[in-house]
Amino acid sequence: MPTIAQITLQTLGIALAALATAYALVACFAESRTAKRALPMRAHDYERRTDANTLVSSDCCTPVTVLKPLCGGEPNLYHCLKTFCVQDHPHYQIVFGVQDPADVALATAHRLQAELPARDIVVVIDSRLHGSNGKVSNLANMLPAARHQILVASDSDVIVDPGYLRRVTAPLADPTVGLVTSLYRARAVGGLWSHLVAIFINEWFMPAVRVARLFGSASFTSGVTIALRRQTLEQLGGFEAIADVLADDYWLGEHTRRLGLKTVAAEGVVETVVAEPSFGSVCRHELRWLRTIRSVQPRGYGPLGITFTVPVAALGTLLAGADSVVLGLASVAVVARVILHRLARPACAPPWLAPIGDLLVFVLWCWSFASRRVRWRAGEFAVERDGSMQRTS
Repeated sequence: MPTIAQITLQTLGIALAALATAYALVACFAESRTAKRALPMRAHDYERRTDANTLVSSDCCTPVTVLKPLCGGEPNLYHCLKTFCVQDHPHYQIVFGVQDPADVALATAHRLQAELPARDIVVVIDSRLHGSNGKVSNLANMLPAARHQILVASDSDVIVDPGYLRRVTAPLADPTVGLVTSLYRARAVGGLWSHLVAIFINEWFMPAVRVARLFGSASFTSGVTIALRRQTLEQLGGFEAIADVLADDYWLGEHTRRLGLKTVAAEGVVETVVAEPSFGSVCRHELRWLRTIRSVQPRGYGPLGITFTVPVAALGTLLAGADSVVLGLASVAVVARVILHRLARPACAPPWLAPIGDLLVFVLWCWSFASRRVRWRAGEFAVERDGSMQRTS
């Protein structure tokens, strides 16, 4: 006769397998709703489609300033930035910003200036710090160079299609919309380590975002796209208001919502370039992202455990033993995970790498509870419970 302890473990195992399976099925449904959306083209495709020195003749769009904070010579930086310079928007300015006069990214910014003289491209070099978040300080330094009332801030590793600016600024015609962001996919550049991070983004993080949106959440805001009115930014205190937080994109959206304005996601998806040189860099980046999520969603972070489908289903099977119910649930979970992997194509990693990536993310999620410290670029920071961060080294 089973003991109380055995019954408890078996019940717990079945519950874990059931929750992991249910989540995997919902994630597949949420992902399938956007899987058919076209991914952006490569930069060389834009060059064939658009004469980069010819401004589009149209009066239908409000002028826009694009803010691109730069730091270091990232892989594919030229192609990423070039995609923002060949937009079919009729009237836009691009502001590149660096904090270090010796930053190697400057060469790419100046190259684009020289190649595209018809484009309104400005380069700002300003080392002032407004808080512990260097990227936000960079944005604050760039803002005085912005000439237009609609602002689009975007990370330097993003690839977009020629219609991007029109899409992300169109929702701002609605006065109840305060901020527009974008869903995205990662494209691995390099080998094994880059593919592991692509799995994290394409097959865990973004499906989780889509599931949350499916249930009505509007809290997702990503640095790949932040489009808003200058007036809105001034109302929430400028970039300086988020200069000390780790999750600057999330808090910009949160402050905007506190003004009574909506955060919406633009149509389509964009791509981010992922290039990881080592296993250590993979762990540091994923751990920073996980602890960033923990800093903004402290109550919901623990329940995220059920989103690690295969590791949690395996743990449930281990706890419940060879129970037919839990084995059936685990089988469904594995099939759903395979489907989710296929839905992530063509930006996904090789199939055999997916379970390794899942296990790594699950281990790092467990590890993320041990500390609030993160490594970001060359610095180490302690993240407080309110989301602010202080440099420790």
